[in-house]
Amino acid sequence: MQNEFRQSIKKGGNQNHPRKGSSTVVDPIRDEKDIKAIRKFLSDKPRDHLLFVMGINNGLRTGDLLKIRIRDVESMKPGDSINIREGKTGKQNILVINKIVHKVLSDHLKESKLSVDDFLFKSKKGDHPLTIQAVNSYVKKWTAAINLKGNYGAHSLRKTWGYIQRTHYGVGFEIICKRFNHQSPAVTMRYLGITDKEVANILTNNEIG
Repeated sequence: MQNEFRQSIKKGGNQNHPRKGSSTVVDPIRDEKDIKAIRKFLSDKPRDHLLFVMGINNGLRTGDLLKIRIRDVESMKPGDSINIREGKTGKQNILVINKIVHKVLSDHLKESKLSVDDFLFKSKKGDHPLTIQAVNSYVKKWTAAINLKGNYGAHSLRKTWGYIQRTHYGVGFEIICKRFNHQSPAVTMRYLGITDKEVANILTNNEIG
């Protein structure tokens, strides 16, 4: 995987990796065309495709997704949910299967031929799930493959869910905060980030007077 990642960076440059001394905070994937481009890139990799799609459709931490086993989701249908205890906070949360996730999940289950006790995102190197470090490398590889500028990693999947909910569907920070199990909407605002361009755009929404 590391060799593939290095080759990808060599071909596409290092636009998705921070420069030395710069911030290591990762970005969400902000544009739907980039999401579609990554999905196309992963279309022949069922496990990785599911990880990406499930990550950007649920807003859960990647570490919590990696703990899921086949038996937890194999009989789920669109609209079904299961309880998740967050590893970082110990709080209860839920994983919801929507239509898109269900389709990609079905593809993975059909192609992987894993047993019910296997991890959903099983490593190819043993009977354990992918590590966060591996997912970080994968996400950097995926974004580099489509020449997406910025800094990306495992947290980008969760951030993408929040960003799309806020900008495309108008969901308030209070609701996203509850989903993220953050302490306050202010924490969520800092977590997702607001660019100067976004602030400037709202100034043209209405002309008062």
